[in-house]
Amino acid sequence: MTYFEILKKLKSLGSKKAIEGMARFGIRPKTKVYGASMADLRMVAKKIEKNHALALRLWNSGVHEAQILASIVDKIEKVTEKQIDQWIKDFDSWDVCDQVCMNLFWRTPMAFRKAIEWSKREREFEKRAGFALMAVLTWKDKNSSDAKFKKFFPLIEKESTDERNFVKKSVNWALRQIGKRNTTLNELAIKTAKEILKIDSKSARWIASDTIKELESAAVRKKLA
Repeated sequence: MTYFEILKKLKSLGSKKAIEGMARFGIRPKTKVYGASMADLRMVAKKIEKNHALALRLWNSGVHEAQILASIVDKIEKVTEKQIDQWIKDFDSWDVCDQVCMNLFWRTPMAFRKAIEWSKREREFEKRAGFALMAVLTWKDKNSSDAKFKKFFPLIEKESTDERNFVKKSVNWALRQIGKRNTTLNELAIKTAKEILKIDSKSARWIASDTIKELESAAVRKKLA
């Protein structure tokens, strides 16, 4: 499929009703939105060979769904640090942020370093990208040592007071995911959550309470055992 065929296909898969549904879930990007679902995007992606030049063009299209598709069809060996630093500046919705981290960013050799770096950013979706990447690495990267994930705890605690919705939810996501990786990290995540619970912040208390509830649950205990 060519670039223009892809955009035409994405537009045909969307609907006004779907766009309204996205808005109810907090997805209100400034880019053009067609309303195509993730299932639709993955279906389209199966018809496209991995292509870095095409991915860059799709990203620069200014179309919400095309940007997510770009993260699926890009060639990981061609992805540069300059590229991913530029892409996060374009993030304007939580779904693009999370999908790009899940589909592409976690696979880059600079993923752990970027998670730490971006978590210190000020802009909402750039900061979210840092914590989303932490969460995704915990879930996707099966080989990294616990030491790499332990470095995330101080950052999670420090940023737990950020009251912005899309930041606090990503901080919470990161802490919960780390705590579900293994028993050692589970104990450390709960310990971190209990420290966060002491902070005089509505956001921090929510993050900590939600994390403790899940990580101390019978379901998680059984899974880790």
